[in-house]
Amino acid sequence: MRRNSFLLSFGLAAVLALGPVPAALAQADGPPPAPVTVIEARPTDYTVTARLPGRIKASTISEVRPQVAGIIRERLFEEGTVIEAGQPLYQIESDTYAASVSAAQAAVAQAQANYDLAIREADRAEELFASKAGSAQRLDSAVAAREAADAALKLAKAQLQSAEIDLDRTTIRAAISGVVGFSQVSTGALVAAQQPNALTTIRALDPVHVDVTQSANDLLRWQQTQHGAQPEDRQATLILPTGEIYPLRGELRAAEPQVEPTTGMITLRISFPNPDHLLLPGLYVEVILPQAEEKDVYLVPQSAVMRDTQGTPHAWVVENDTVAVRSLEVLTSDGSNWVVKSGLQPGDRIITSGFQKTGPGAPVTIVPGQQPAAAPEAAATDAAA
Repeated sequence: MRRNSFLLSFGLAAVLALGPVPAALAQADGPPPAPVTVIEARPTDYTVTARLPGRIKASTISEVRPQVAGIIRERLFEEGTVIEAGQPLYQIESDTYAASVSAAQAAVAQAQANYDLAIREADRAEELFASKAGSAQRLDSAVAAREAADAALKLAKAQLQSAEIDLDRTTIRAAISGVVGFSQVSTGALVAAQQPNALTTIRALDPVHVDVTQSANDLLRWQQTQHGAQPEDRQATLILPTGEIYPLRGELRAAEPQVEPTTGMITLRISFPNPDHLLLPGLYVEVILPQAEEKDVYLVPQSAVMRDTQGTPHAWVVENDTVAVRSLEVLTSDGSNWVVKSGLQPGDRIITSGFQKTGPGAPVTIVPGQQPAAAPEAAATDAAA
């Protein structure tokens, strides 16, 4: 028994003589730091945008209708082609209207002759009255006859002008330049003046408009950030149904001067140049419209952002070789990234891979690696980590 006590005392003395156990040896049995890859947080300026759906509309539409009645004698255009303002489209039979012009011309000639005679009669009556050889009554009658003849001549000329206008209207011309559609009538059809059904329709396709609806609050925020901005900073981008970006930029031209009280939305009209007539009325498109200019935000891969059970987004960063948690304020998404407004500092090392083998407060070691591809969903979750 004494021998065992002696050995125990000797062992304790030897341990105390060696001093405290090094920390490295104490952790030798624990797991090594987990390897992770990171990206450095770098602030940047960012334009927040909204993607708004809409449909292409012609900038101007002209429904062609006859202004005189008659039978269509000839169609003078090719359907689906570009036409110019003033170009003839249809020819209505004009014989009746030409005859009316001839009759009106004859009436003008007759009225002119009567007026010339009335002038001579009035001049003669004035001379006789001046020489006291004629009465005042005769002078008054001659002057009244001259004025009546003058009025009759003006009426005849107006009727001639009206007949000439009707004759000219037998040739139906384009009111605007644009692309003409299909003809709704054929040669030989009887048409009426100001009929409800259009003969054809002309659409001006350069430029075209896209009408979209947006929150009035978002529009006000965007307008407040545009004071002093260059025109190119106020332009919109159009996304085609194929997903491709239309090469020409558009501009916000007008806003409906009222807000829909039940929804708080306002209608915007955006104009896009369309020289090749690629954009056709009725085509469903999306418009990317600037909303606000944000300073010093961060673009963080969506795969590096997680959410807790309350849905609050956060990211893991490497701080003093351990994992620290940063709560984030996310503005919007941009491709495979989240746009983060607050929660990060310049130079923060954001963990992009290696979540499965570590956690908050755990030691990690940074290894070289490329930024991983974005997760297919908007953000990762704590459960996935």
